[in-house]
Amino acid sequence: MNYATIKYFDVANGPGVRVSLYVSGCRNHCKNCFNPETWDFNYGEPFTAEVENSILEGLKPEYIKGFTLLGGDPFEPENQKALAPFLEKLRKKYPEKSVWAFTGYDYEKDLLTGKLGDADTVMRMLKCFDVLVDGKFVEDLKDLNLRFRGSSNQRIILVQPSLEQDKIVPWDENCEL
Repeated sequence: MNYATIKYFDVANGPGVRVSLYVSGCRNHCKNCFNPETWDFNYGEPFTAEVENSILEGLKPEYIKGFTLLGGDPFEPENQKALAPFLEKLRKKYPEKSVWAFTGYDYEKDLLTGKLGDADTVMRMLKCFDVLVDGKFVEDLKDLNLRFRGSSNQRIILVQPSLEQDKIVPWDENCEL
């Protein structure tokens, strides 16, 4: 797996100051995507053990609220095998930090049904996330007033309660995650 960039002081992709990893590779190709260079699976640099350790070190300071995974798309099958064990390691090391992810895929239709890559690996990833922003960016539904998403079709989902209750539990502004 390749990654496009790492932002160690990101304030745009989740609440508080975060470390964000932008993975490479996306088949959604949303019109007017803000990161079209990340569509290419070969873009950027290899995601190595050294890169993983750098991210984990970047999460150490108390003022870092959490980690955000976006891209590209983390749920592309080519990205899942590298990300699942990394996310499990991150979650174990920093259980108090929130973990967010962005995907152009649909939580129920694509991720929970096993249509995208290995179903067990997708579930391992989902179990590591507190919040998932799902859905393709749709230019006609773009709304600059939306927080943490670009178009009104995209949802901000509390993943663990959604998995437990077998229904979508939405994130709201009052949520600490």
